[in-house]
Amino acid sequence: MNIREEKPGDLEAVEALTYLAFENHPYHVPGAKPTEHLIVNRLRASGALTLSLVAEEGGVIVGHIAFSPVTVEGQACGWFGLGPVSVRPERQGQGIASQLIRQGLRNLEARGAEAVVLVGEPAYYGRFGFKANPDLVFPGVPAEYFVVLRLREDIKVPAGLVGFHKAFG
Repeated sequence: MNIREEKPGDLEAVEALTYLAFENHPYHVPGAKPTEHLIVNRLRASGALTLSLVAEEGGVIVGHIAFSPVTVEGQACGWFGLGPVSVRPERQGQGIASQLIRQGLRNLEARGAEAVVLVGEPAYYGRFGFKANPDLVFPGVPAEYFVVLRLREDIKVPAGLVGFHKAFG
């Protein structure tokens, strides 16, 4: 499997993959159509898709991950949001998302990023070092599902309200 940065020719495949990955997702309201592909498109269109990686196997894109800037108390701080991360339904559970997450975190760390946050399953993301932090707030989400990973040990985690890009709205 080859993990690489997204190229312009990948856009339709990434959109279709992301839609399929979230179709009938258990966290969606039953019958609701996925919107995660639209989030990725809006991040890309606004120039806020900081890092977009694809997992490719045999010339087919089987996974994708997106990272975009977040703010703390309205201020940019070298922090990024992870998500969405998508894997073709028939390939889920085979470690593709884990590989994308690890590679994405390494890429962001190499670029000088300080931390990454996300809304997700604490048990799953905990294996990558993500932890809830009571000083960080993301409205409407139970505190244990909003997690952070410091990419640099020398930073202090600020307190306050975290904001994702308006593409998520």
